[in-house]
Parts: sequence; structure tokens; C-alpha cells
Amino acid sequence: MEFQEKMMRKAIALSLENIKKGGGPFGAVIVKDGKIIATGVNRVTSNNDPTAHAEITAIRKAAGKLKNFDLSGCEIYTSCEPCPMCLGAIYWAHLDKMYFANTKADAQNAGFDDSFIYEEINLKPEDRKLKSQQLLREEALAAFETWKNTTNKTEY
Repeated sequence: MEFQEKMMRKAIALSLENIKKGGGPFGAVIVKDGKIIATGVNRVTSNNDPTAHAEITAIRKAAGKLKNFDLSGCEIYTSCEPCPMCLGAIYWAHLDKMYFANTKADAQNAGFDDSFIYEEINLKPEDRKLKSQQLLREEALAAFETWKNTTNKTEY
């Protein structure tokens, strides 16, 4: 547990350092075989990128460093329980384990409330606050049919 706590303290330190640089209070560390592969901080406002959360930033760096989109064998330490986007990215990256410090309730109390997204996910598209309309499904299915019939694809 000593190693895990050391890595979490690193994620927390990154979150605190990022505040001093004008960023959000989030930090993440990705570890493989006991070594730090990548770190990330919240870069939403500095990069004008709403997807530049600490976990996403760390995943992008780790995948680039390892030259692989599959981060199996890696663990992520994040200063806060991930938002829905980051949690999805963690699953897509196939990270083996996630450790987090603050909870989503702690984040909500600090002004970062993702509860509406969790609620929206459970709704039918037509019932969501984001107006949605399906178009050209039949035409778009051609891409999935082509994908299913492609033999030299890299599955992910």
C-alpha cells in the first residue's frame, strides 16, 4: 500500500501545482510495472479543450509513450473520482486498476458537478436536454457493414 499511497500523493501534488498555474484542481498518474509512464493535469482552460481532463491527458501521454492504445498492465491514480467522460476513457484504454482520492460528491461541493451527465446518460436521446435527431441511419450502417467484413482490421 505504501507504493499506491506514494503515487496518489503524486497525483494530488499535480492537482495542487496545476491550480497555481491557473488550471483546475485535478491530477493523474499512470503507472506500469512500478514506474510512472505518464502524468496529466487538467488543461481545459489553458488549452481551450473541454476534453483535456487530467485522466485524458495522462492516457494520451501514456498511449503515445507506449505506442499502444491498449494500456493493459497499467494503473491510474487520479486525484478525484473520474467524470463520465474520463471513466469511459479509462475503460476504453483497458487500464487494469484505478485509484482515486476525492469523490464525485467532493467535486460537486467544489463546483464540479457531473451529476446531470450521469442522469442524461440514462435517458432516451429524445428525452435529453441536448436536442438530438437521428439522420441517415441506413446510409451510415454501410460503415459498420464494411467494418464487420474487413479482415485486416485492428480491433479495439
